[in-house]
Amino acid sequence: MYEITDWTKKQAKRLGYTVKPSADKKKKIDVFEKSKKIGSVGATSYGDYGTYLNTKGKAFADQKRKGYLARTKWCDKAGSNCRLARELLW
Repeated sequence: MYEITDWTKKQAKRLGYTVKPSADKKKKIDVFEKSKKIGSVGATSYGDYGTYLNTKGKAFADQKRKGYLARTKWCDKAGSNCRLARELLW
């Protein structure tokens, strides 16, 4: 099971969301806004910024983050799972 990183917890708090481990075994987190689930994000088979920070260091995490953000520029629809992943995991 995925352990939610401090990075993701801080991002969620800043954005007004609550995050919990996902009920879907293929996803990392379930995202809630005012107690209503609004999405499940983060494939468990991939890394994320907080995980890389904890395991590989800031330089590596920053490099991976830059690549992820460049690949997902199109994710601009508010509340979409893709946008939630960008905001909370990267």
